[in-house]
Amino acid sequence: MTEAERRTLAQEILAVAVANDALLYGDFTLTSGGKSSYYWDGRVLSLTPEGAALVAKALLPVVRASGATAVGGPAVGAVAMVAAIAMLSGQDGGTPVPGFFVRAGAREHGTGKLIEGPLAPGSRVAIVDDACSTGGSLYHAIEAAEAAGHTVVVVATVLDRHQGGSERLRADGYAFHAVLEADAAGNVTPAG
Repeated sequence: MTEAERRTLAQEILAVAVANDALLYGDFTLTSGGKSSYYWDGRVLSLTPEGAALVAKALLPVVRASGATAVGGPAVGAVAMVAAIAMLSGQDGGTPVPGFFVRAGAREHGTGKLIEGPLAPGSRVAIVDDACSTGGSLYHAIEAAEAAGHTVVVVATVLDRHQGGSERLRADGYAFHAVLEADAAGNVTPAG
């Protein structure tokens, strides 16, 4: 994918997000506890047919370029994204990339799994999420995958809020990719 194609795709994703109220302005408290003048609800985006297709189209090349053999992320934000990426990987003629997700905590019943999905032992994995603020949700998924013996080869999000998470991930040695980025005022643009 060329740089121009990547930027056009990012702009299409942003347009779908705006059209579906996935980007809202007001006074919001984030998962990290921080305050924000805007709210990005990537679940709304990735649960629309067009949004799911565009997000998968934007992130599958990143997953494949990293050499990942599976893609996963934290429940709930990444589940729809992971499903869309896995589905596209099985339809586009390339090597299929199965998906998985990491629960907030291990189940107290059934198999008691923290990681759900067809994840082969010792996999090279991509971790994705709808947004990166401080990186807490991404680190939860990364730590669970690594504790289970997998190698995280790339971390990718639809939106980088530039609130320390992406910087921390890069400082810790993780390859990081974002489709969109935001400044403190909530101006969302294709990531550069």
